[in-house]
Amino acid sequence: MEKIRLALIAGGTSGERQVSLDGAAGVEKALDAAKYIVTRYDPATDLAQLAADAADIDAAFILLHGLHGEDGTVQGLLELLGIPYQGAGVLGSAMAMDKNLAKTMYRLHGLPVADWEMATVADIDRPGRILDRLRLPLVIKPVRQGSSLGMSIVRRPEELPAALGKAFQYDREVMVEEFIQGREITVGVLGNDDPEALPLVEIIPDKRFDFFDYEAKYKQGASREICPAEVSDAILDKAQQYALTAHRALQLSGYSRTDMIIAGEELVLLETNTIPGMTPTSLLPQAAAAHGLDFPALLDKLIELGIERSNVQTFKRSNA
Repeated sequence: MEKIRLALIAGGTSGERQVSLDGAAGVEKALDAAKYIVTRYDPATDLAQLAADAADIDAAFILLHGLHGEDGTVQGLLELLGIPYQGAGVLGSAMAMDKNLAKTMYRLHGLPVADWEMATVADIDRPGRILDRLRLPLVIKPVRQGSSLGMSIVRRPEELPAALGKAFQYDREVMVEEFIQGREITVGVLGNDDPEALPLVEIIPDKRFDFFDYEAKYKQGASREICPAEVSDAILDKAQQYALTAHRALQLSGYSRTDMIIAGEELVLLETNTIPGMTPTSLLPQAAAAHGLDFPALLDKLIELGIERSNVQTFKRSNA
């Protein structure tokens, strides 16, 4: 069998650059050398080279997080270059990256979300508008950032201005939503036209963390995960259905991972990730392993799904 010439795209210019590079090192190590010829490209320096090499690339594996990687921009470039890639397309990537738009789409599709308001810079000096509309505690987050960058939990009114100021350092749009107390779970989805939900993973940050922030996500031993999560059959079924609905509502393909809170017997959706962390111990690979796909097999499946989606799109265009 002829080897697949794979562009592994990682690094970039977002605040999650190092996370991307660390993940790419693990992916490259796990990819079967008998199946792939892997070439690394860093969008911070190598976009011209990627374009020059496009005719000799069979597929790309995008391992970028945050702006200019997870938001549809690199996906659009690859579409123009005719290179298949894993995961969501331009539209789905952009919608999932915008937390305000994603929550609007969730609500339109009947999915439960916490109440929220979009903040303005003026709210830093006059936070009363937000405090009149939402109940404390509040979660403050930049709309288009990942890995909890710029995120805060506000428990007292006097904390809100500083939290807003911090978030606006990361994005010109900031969301304020009511904090939902409960157990945090995440649900992976795998597939194109007929996706399936993976086993649930429960995330338990160490008690010194208010929430699953950047340090809790990436510092060794800062959090523990339980997979499969120990939940009732009713919660399991509901969470998997919600993850599939979110995946379809955002017009995603290939794979996704939707984070939720279990509050009593109810579930509240937080956000959907279109390029989840990709090390053998990351959340989605853990769920895939529990489903029967080890890390190399998961990577093979994602690349296969990306090529399949591209072939379907090419067929549709040629027969239009």
